[in-house]
Amino acid sequence: MILRSKKSSIKKTNLLDNSILLNNYGSEAFDFSIKDNKDIFVCSKSKELDLIELDQLLQTVGWSRRPTRRVKRALESSILVVGLWRHDNKFPRLIGFARCTGDGILEANIWDVAINPVYQGLGLGKELMKYILKILKNIGISRVTLFADAEVIKFYKSQGWSLEPRKTKCAFWYAN
Repeated sequence: MILRSKKSSIKKTNLLDNSILLNNYGSEAFDFSIKDNKDIFVCSKSKELDLIELDQLLQTVGWSRRPTRRVKRALESSILVVGLWRHDNKFPRLIGFARCTGDGILEANIWDVAINPVYQGLGLGKELMKYILKILKNIGISRVTLFADAEVIKFYKSQGWSLEPRKTKCAFWYAN
């Protein structure tokens, strides 16, 4: 079970016209704004990622550079790839990302969760994770494993994730 924060960071949802949302971000996209911020953010599993923009995002969060061809293959082999964009009518900006691997039926693993440091602390990571878990649950996945570095375990524990027995690298979530 995922524990919800008592104070939601979401201010409003469904801000964009449905046709704009569908044409720019694809089906099952979720748009929202957060408190004390005028920007509109969109989570999408359908909008294609620009590999250069993704590389820039991952470098911004301090990850080492990965060969583009290998990243492309990893994305193609994933069962779910999600981007989080700061909406702009002319140039939406990728500010968050995560991907899932697994069998696509019973279990999934979440990898590479990243939020641009400029936007960290606003609740966007929580919204990205809620979106991912909702999509996985909708396709019938009942067990999710998350691999995360020790520095961010507190973030995931606050969302209801359980740590593995050694409490070092990964967490588990079970759908109800």
